[in-house]
Amino acid sequence: MAESWVNYAERIGSDLHLELSGPGSKRAALIGALRDAVRSGRLAPGTRLPPYRSLAADLGVARNTVADAYAELVAEGWLTARQGSGTRVAERTRPLHPAVPPKAPAPPSPPAPPSPAPPPRARAPHRSRPTLHDLRQGTPDASGFPRSAWLASYRRALHQAPNEVFGPGDPAGRPELRAALATYLARARGVRTEPNRIVICSGFAHALRLLFKSGSGSGSGSGSGNGGGGRRGQTLRGPLAVESYGLPFHRELLAAEGVRTVPLPLDEHGARVDRLTRERAVLLTPAHQFPTGGPLHAERRAAVVDWARARGAVVLEDDYDGEFRYDRKPVGALQSLDPERVILIGSVSKSLSPAVRLGWMVLPERYVGDVLAAKGEREAWASVLDQLALADLIVSGSYDRHVRRMRQRYRGRRDRLVAALAERAPHVEVSGVAAGLHAVLRLPPGTERSAVGAAVRHGVALDGLAEFRHPDTDMPAHDGLVVGYATPPEHAYGAALEALCAALAPGGTRVS
Repeated sequence: MAESWVNYAERIGSDLHLELSGPGSKRAALIGALRDAVRSGRLAPGTRLPPYRSLAADLGVARNTVADAYAELVAEGWLTARQGSGTRVAERTRPLHPAVPPKAPAPPSPPAPPSPAPPPRARAPHRSRPTLHDLRQGTPDASGFPRSAWLASYRRALHQAPNEVFGPGDPAGRPELRAALATYLARARGVRTEPNRIVICSGFAHALRLLFKSGSGSGSGSGSGNGGGGRRGQTLRGPLAVESYGLPFHRELLAAEGVRTVPLPLDEHGARVDRLTRERAVLLTPAHQFPTGGPLHAERRAAVVDWARARGAVVLEDDYDGEFRYDRKPVGALQSLDPERVILIGSVSKSLSPAVRLGWMVLPERYVGDVLAAKGEREAWASVLDQLALADLIVSGSYDRHVRRMRQRYRGRRDRLVAALAERAPHVEVSGVAAGLHAVLRLPPGTERSAVGAAVRHGVALDGLAEFRHPDTDMPAHDGLVVGYATPPEHAYGAALEALCAALAPGGTRVS
């Protein structure tokens, strides 16, 4: 049996996102893709490339194809190869493209006092029966946190930190972290950006608050450029199109800022972006729709960018678990199609832990000033020392190693879930692509409430699909369960699966 992409990726030094397309041979396509990655700055000078065998397995090409491509680029001066050092991007005396100058921020307003950090994904309401097995979505396996690597990075960061680190924090974020993220996101997610377009935040919810915050900023740039209809000072304004299934917490947050959300129907190809009309922005989860689990089709990815260009609108890309794809290498970020029309938002709440309150926005240049004005003069949310530790974790390669290890673990858990249900509850379908930290179990019509109740009786906490449905959507409802297979610690996962299967076995639920 052919070894999966995840198994090969477990052994490589770093993830590397490349798209092989166009006429001609695979060798020519690979050479072109590597040249473009270096020329655009996605692969910075000194970056070590994966070994021949690893990249060949990742891309589905012959090992000799990769070896020939590397040799050609070494001969052309794009790469260097030394015994014991591997193949690296060649150092250059000047950048291949000019850096984007940072936009001068508008006069800042004082930051609002931080509110308690919300859970990263919605939680089911409190249940009276005791919870023995937590299969609610939204959190990684807490036992998998890389304690030793994080401690080592924290110590190095603390030892090397300049004195200025212990003063007021820059609202844009530490330059070390923004530089590390620009390199990592370019390499692993195909993002096109510069460090001065990245603003650090405490997570996705914080990013939404900053982008739609009422009464902040100058009202210049993006705010005035997108037309009226919002309150003065908001970086972005509604109405905002959202997917018909998503987090209720996000909709409530937006409603509190006076932003009306318009639901887009979903089908097997993702959000129906052809339904977009006069909205000023759209919020999507294109790599892995939350919670239903499908990716946005390539034609729709292009179509939503075309819509944003034609309307002068913006796409918000929630890249909440983009590194975790198990059946193939991860799809690149939508942001790469047009960095001037897409805002990518990410965090470490899935890859590391929601306890590490760090996230980022990759912004078009025209939004940077307003977002910084919304944050205020000083960093009030994200720990500066944690920022330095994360930067070190990324630069040292420990972050890549951790992501690959967890990718392997979560893939195994999903496989166990699918196999157990096929044997014990064959009437239940696991839908969506093999990705992320959760799966949606499609149920026969009319059985969702009884299935949730049966799970509670077996001590299993999980979420019904109906909890995530937009109240204004007109798309047909589907019965299902959202199962967070990443949540339990490794030793408890088997018992959690057994309890879930017992609850879902034929005859175990009653139609309500």
